[in-house]
Amino acid sequence: MDPSVNTRTPATVRWGIIGVGNVTEVKSGPGFQQADASELVAVMRRDGAKAADYARRHGVPRSYDDAEALIHDDEVDAVYIATPPDSHRDYAIAVLEAGKPVYVEKPMGRTTVECEQMNAAAQRAGLPLFVAYYRRAMPRFVTVKDLLDGGAIGTVQAVAIRNQQPAPIAEGGEMPWRVRPEISGGGHFVDLASHTLDLLDHLLGPIARVSGYAANRSGAYPAEDLVSAAFEFSSGVGGTGLWCYAAGEYRDEVEVIGDAGSLTFSTFAQEPLRLLRGDVEERIEAPYPATVQQPLIQAVVDDLTGVGTSPSTGTSAIRTARIVDTLLASYRAEHGLTFV
Repeated sequence: MDPSVNTRTPATVRWGIIGVGNVTEVKSGPGFQQADASELVAVMRRDGAKAADYARRHGVPRSYDDAEALIHDDEVDAVYIATPPDSHRDYAIAVLEAGKPVYVEKPMGRTTVECEQMNAAAQRAGLPLFVAYYRRAMPRFVTVKDLLDGGAIGTVQAVAIRNQQPAPIAEGGEMPWRVRPEISGGGHFVDLASHTLDLLDHLLGPIARVSGYAANRSGAYPAEDLVSAAFEFSSGVGGTGLWCYAAGEYRDEVEVIGDAGSLTFSTFAQEPLRLLRGDVEERIEAPYPATVQQPLIQAVVDDLTGVGTSPSTGTSAIRTARIVDTLLASYRAEHGLTFV
């Protein structure tokens, strides 16, 4: 890293955002303004008029239509990358080589290789790399972790995941980028299942072994829309998962089974947690915050200002990338899905 680069620990972290699309309107962008010791000072989008409109509506001082200009803005201390996954690696490396910490949307990259390249760049620069697996810090899942760690269901024995929804409809004749492998790395499994798998890594520890099967049942797009998996955590806890994105109905359920009860919750909805012990079921309210990423953004800011630690980093996120890659390896090979 260039020794002339300012590596101070800032009292306030001044953020820039690359890619102010829909995800930044409510889920993340306002969190950089709401967090303590944090400011949002610049945004970028290739469509400069849309970037300027975002800046005006959100009270951000500057906007750009060029990422390099934002990255090298002297008043930007750290950068949040909120573009689709196919550009995460290149933007993250550019930010790190400019001497600035980076916070990258999930999934971290399209493949484990891309994630490894990003982590290597962070190591070379001696700078932190954070990933927006924000459920690790959300109060809803802090409650889940507290229940599990506190023995509410005894010793955890197994976990079962079920996530399904109907196939997406083409928008203007083109499928959404989330189901275009060249952009996203796969389909909704990569986009959605990565959240659940990463959360379970946080709740129960790393997954040590995984095997499974991926297919496309709907024929609506090239990516997988059906994935089944069996896995084992390093602790010995067993797990199964079924993800179907060509189903007739929505379902979102994670059941953690212990020797004294079970805890069931959704990853993406806000209905109460269900704690079952014997014949007694307790429903525990656990709503989302208004800005879902704000708790993790606060943890990242605390990490950068030296008063705390972020629970989601490039090191933790790459474990999720490896699980996703393992489950999709055969499908990608059979369908010629490669990424460069």
